[in-house]
Amino acid sequence: MTEFLIAGGIMGAIGATLAAVLAFADKKLYVYEDPRIDEVEGLLPKANCGACGCAGCRAFAEKAVKGEIAPGKCTVNSAEGVAAVAALLQIDAGTEERRVARLACAGGPHVARHRALYIGLPTCRAAALVNGGAKGCSWGCLGLGDCERVCTFQAIHMSGHSLPVVNEPLCTACGDCVEVCPKQLFSLHAVSHRLWVACRNMADGAQAEADCEVACTACGRCAVDAPGGLIQIVNNLAVIDYGRNSLASPVPTQRCPTGAIVWFEKDQGPLRGPEAKRITRQSPLPVRAADLPTQRATSSYEGMHS
Repeated sequence: MTEFLIAGGIMGAIGATLAAVLAFADKKLYVYEDPRIDEVEGLLPKANCGACGCAGCRAFAEKAVKGEIAPGKCTVNSAEGVAAVAALLQIDAGTEERRVARLACAGGPHVARHRALYIGLPTCRAAALVNGGAKGCSWGCLGLGDCERVCTFQAIHMSGHSLPVVNEPLCTACGDCVEVCPKQLFSLHAVSHRLWVACRNMADGAQAEADCEVACTACGRCAVDAPGGLIQIVNNLAVIDYGRNSLASPVPTQRCPTGAIVWFEKDQGPLRGPEAKRITRQSPLPVRAADLPTQRATSSYEGMHS
């Protein structure tokens, strides 16, 4: 009986000691957390998209409470949500222009030729590993939808011509499509960047147009028509200086013969100029016989359309 009492006493003493240590550690190591963090987080869209530069909405809320970031930096939040955060913290909402993903290609299979038939994993990254992909244009979109699959906000869908289409109201500028595209065709831009070159082909004009009917041919008309050095021709491609974006207008699109440079109009998407050739073909262009290998192998491309 005495042994049981001794064992019980020892266990009780150990328990009391541990409890005291834990109580001391809890008091000593306690980190105060401002209750407003939870309130701010509750006013955020819960997208955890990273467009604000923070690792999720919780991290944004912590920085906002500390005064390290303005509520308006969350471009995914509604105007009412931003105002509510600013009112709660009694700070200025600040302004941050919304950004969206833009695609630098308009060459679907109905206007862009393929030089091979590919059979393999139906992903752009896999196709790109086989000699850069099957398109005649080495810079062109491979159209297998990696960007659509990676977009957790359903802001990208593949068109009937196997080209990604960005739904700007749904786009959070998270950058996932930028990272996944093996051709680096996506980039994040302020919505005010409405003048856009939908091409990255840097081949000479004749070759570029032979590969894709809507490619930039570096004709230079847009550069001539644009004011104040807004557009320059660099490496056979029109390049827009967005540092001069205040000078932008639809004018440089007007004489573009292929429609490679477009103007984004709200609710209408990219608009081509009046002198751009009309595209009426809906079916894919045939693979040029001269480009086909003499023997069909794993480098062949079986494209988006039969």
